[in-house]
Amino acid sequence: MIPLLEQHPALINTLPHIALGEFPTPVQKLDKLGHQIGLDHLYIKRDDLSGKTYGGNKVRKLEFLLGDALHSGAKEVLTFGAAGSNHALATAVYAQQLGLRSISMLRPQPNAHSVRRNLLMSYHCGADLHLCSPILCDTPLAVLSASYQRLRHRLRSGQFPRVIPMGGSSPLGVLGFVNAALEFKDQVARGEIPEPDYIYVASGSMGTAAGLILGLKAANSKTRVIAVRVTGEKFVNKTGMIELIRKTNSLLCSLASSFPSMDFTEDDVEIRHDFFGESYALYTAEGMQASDRIERAEGIKLEGTYTAKALAALLDNAERQALQNKVVLFWNTYNSRDFSDAIAGIDYHQLPRCFHRYFEEEVQPLDRRE
Repeated sequence: MIPLLEQHPALINTLPHIALGEFPTPVQKLDKLGHQIGLDHLYIKRDDLSGKTYGGNKVRKLEFLLGDALHSGAKEVLTFGAAGSNHALATAVYAQQLGLRSISMLRPQPNAHSVRRNLLMSYHCGADLHLCSPILCDTPLAVLSASYQRLRHRLRSGQFPRVIPMGGSSPLGVLGFVNAALEFKDQVARGEIPEPDYIYVASGSMGTAAGLILGLKAANSKTRVIAVRVTGEKFVNKTGMIELIRKTNSLLCSLASSFPSMDFTEDDVEIRHDFFGESYALYTAEGMQASDRIERAEGIKLEGTYTAKALAALLDNAERQALQNKVVLFWNTYNSRDFSDAIAGIDYHQLPRCFHRYFEEEVQPLDRRE
């Protein structure tokens, strides 16, 4: 029984949920890295280990989103992301396990080794991969419209797939991180970690941070979430974050009278914008330095699009002595499960031709060390 359902039993009968991950994910003290940056109480939440096949933060959201798809009788799910989307891959992995077909509508992005791996693994999991024109993918609504044009024949046959939003960040998907906050609060209560002053987390579609903010406030936690923006500001901003939190709170209150209705203002939301870099999925020197540092010190691998930028923000604050004597947690949203064996025999030519360039063109300069 997950904490959200355990603490609010009315949700058991009103909220579709299916167990996919391995929870609770561990909390680990980062003694070596903490010593290097002058933090005596530096920890990491290992959501990179959230699933046997594929970890990361998306598993939590998909427990509710795919649970809802199954409850609705869907046979297919449709989702969105960039070419190397971790969310699209996670959807493909877990949809396949549940007997659902997965369709990924993807937009172009800077090339990286992770893009190649994720595309191959998506193909391995049977995902139907489509690349959208960047001109047609400027907003989520535009992506949905482009997807409809590609797949309208399914609607005519009565089989249009269940839509899962970009990043899984609808109020239903955000419930995964409301539950994560309650899970974490239980770990604090068991003495696995002192209650943090700050949690640093990458934010690409706001769902992870929004769920943590809502869940921690519901649990009467003093912890403040620092969301580090890694996508365009139209996707991550205070107004949108507050709206997503409020909608999620409203959904929970409508399904369980025991869940508190709370007020949220801009004071409840803190977003770091200064580690985004020049564009989405373009690595930064600060991010790659942060990634190198945690790998050398603790043996934990991050990636340049999301988690490395979030850690860079934490390290910057530590170096400015803004975190002295504080308990700080880095919430790792990246998958660390190795699926190289699964994709070893796949020839990229088996993918749709529009994706071949990611295997034929050089990766971006800061990723050429792999």
